[in-house]
Amino acid sequence: MTDFDLVRKNLFRKPLRTILLTVSIFMAFLIFGMLTSLNVALNRASESGSSAERLVVSNKINFTQPLPIAYVNRIAAIPGVTGVTHSSWFGAYYQDQRNSRFVGFAVDPATYMTLYANDIRLTDAERKAFIAERTGVIVGKSIADQYGWTVGQTVPISSNIYVKPDGRRSWDMKITGIFTGAKPTDSTAALYFHYDYLNETNTFGRDQIGNVAVRTASSDLNNQVAKAIDAAFANSPYETSTVDEKTFAQAFLKQAGDLNFIVTMVVSAAFAAILMIVSTTLVSAMRERTKEIGVMKTLGFSSPRVLRMVLGEALLLSTMGAVLGLVVSAFILAGLSKSPAASTFGDLSMAPVVAVSGLLLAITLGLVTGAIPAASALRMSIVDALNRR
Repeated sequence: MTDFDLVRKNLFRKPLRTILLTVSIFMAFLIFGMLTSLNVALNRASESGSSAERLVVSNKINFTQPLPIAYVNRIAAIPGVTGVTHSSWFGAYYQDQRNSRFVGFAVDPATYMTLYANDIRLTDAERKAFIAERTGVIVGKSIADQYGWTVGQTVPISSNIYVKPDGRRSWDMKITGIFTGAKPTDSTAALYFHYDYLNETNTFGRDQIGNVAVRTASSDLNNQVAKAIDAAFANSPYETSTVDEKTFAQAFLKQAGDLNFIVTMVVSAAFAAILMIVSTTLVSAMRERTKEIGVMKTLGFSSPRVLRMVLGEALLLSTMGAVLGLVVSAFILAGLSKSPAASTFGDLSMAPVVAVSGLLLAITLGLVTGAIPAASALRMSIVDALNRR
């Protein structure tokens, strides 16, 4: 019989206790796998559509506050700027606001398609039709698949922000194209339509936009251009804040909360509880086997060998729970990724870095929880072990 056989038999001598401990560890790693993968997916999504040569200009107070549309031409005239466009958040949904919300922007079609030509993939015919059709809208493939929309179809798109003069919140839009992303994992849960169509038919916010996207001649000029833009509108009623596109995307995602902080706190709390439970249980289990350890040492088992076996139990326990938790979370994420609504987060599959981090965390958990009982077994003399009751 090998040492591993002894470790396995000792661990499962009380199956119920082992099962309950494994379930506790399983739940902790299920939470870890789900939240960490979501965090990685959101960070990946914020980076995937970002360009080193693009800046975003928004209101200095908050990016939810508007800017005058007149700023677009003034920004375009600043040295170092080679392209400029604008967009406005629409708060889009289809029919049911609670269950069918998605990303929607009112844009200037010609300049937006030029600046984001590599990120929004359309055929030449679809691109030309979008620019030419006043009520035209281009929709992401995931949205089109979800609702069965086709090119040429007219659909009512509603807003939870804007209102028409007649009190309605719905705009009829003609689908002129269905776009895909630059990569298969890029989110396509979005739509884009004409800003002029919105500006002419809404009751407030006329001639105001959400933000301005700027392309610079080189990423080396980003800081210089950003300072020039903000200086141009300093001390005005609408002061600006100009940052690179990646920074803006991360700030946009954080409006729902700092996910990094949430993940850290939830995972830390879960593992702190598991650490105390498993450590206490293993110490108690080791006390039950004190005489057995004395007999093993009498039969020639060295103290380091006993220590390795005790640590082996803790490692086997934590690894079993961790692998189960990570595998189940990977299956859940794979199922969620097939949902059209999940395409907002990009690729939800478990990244290799999450799996590797989980396994390293499992090994650390096993070593930490097994340290106290292992040290106790190492120091225990044969006489003390056989005399203890």
